[in-house]
Amino acid sequence: MPQTAHIEHHFRSSESIRDIVIGMSDGLTVPFAIAAGLSGVLAATHLVVTAGLAEIVAGSISMGLGGYLAAKSDADHYRAERRREEREIIDLPEAEVAEVATILAGYGLDSKTAHDVAESFKERPKEWVDFMMRYELDLAEPKPERIVRSPLTIGGAYAAGGIIPLFPYFLVGTVQGALPLSIVATVTALFVFGWFKGHFTGAYPLTSALQTVLVGGLAAAAAFGLAKLVIGL
Repeated sequence: MPQTAHIEHHFRSSESIRDIVIGMSDGLTVPFAIAAGLSGVLAATHLVVTAGLAEIVAGSISMGLGGYLAAKSDADHYRAERRREEREIIDLPEAEVAEVATILAGYGLDSKTAHDVAESFKERPKEWVDFMMRYELDLAEPKPERIVRSPLTIGGAYAAGGIIPLFPYFLVGTVQGALPLSIVATVTALFVFGWFKGHFTGAYPLTSALQTVLVGGLAAAAAFGLAKLVIGL
């Protein structure tokens, strides 16, 4: 009887989703807080828009720089640890063999089999180091393009998120009229963003959406309160 081919579906872009989550969540909350806080002390929407856009530009650059430094730090850390492992399999081969055997025994292999497999790594030093990086240090090799892609993703997501709460101020002539629309737009964007985040990460979309609205709403409210306090001083 012919068998249906087994096809596995795995989501492999968790780093990109993480970058989008970082950028978008901050972009939705911080510019909203700034615009909402300014709405109480400024009468002209164009002043709120100007301040909001300035914050979005500054925030995008800052978030992007943070993403670059984080990605570079990950890459530097991985290279340093890999060089250390390469030295250790030369200087302390028996100790490293024992470490491999211990790791394999933790997966249920008997001591003889684990030791034999560990000894076989001596003939394949690159794979030996790969194994130690993955299973001893739990470090995956960072993708080289992440140093560029991560800051662009985080910064771009921040800018995209920041425009949403600011957009009503482009359309409505008064800050009193724009603020309620900004609140609705921000909450709606948080819900939609949470829904798609849940869909792509395998979580239940509705639960993810509600959690995002709750967490993002609390963060926005806290940021608004702080902005209101500072601006009112």
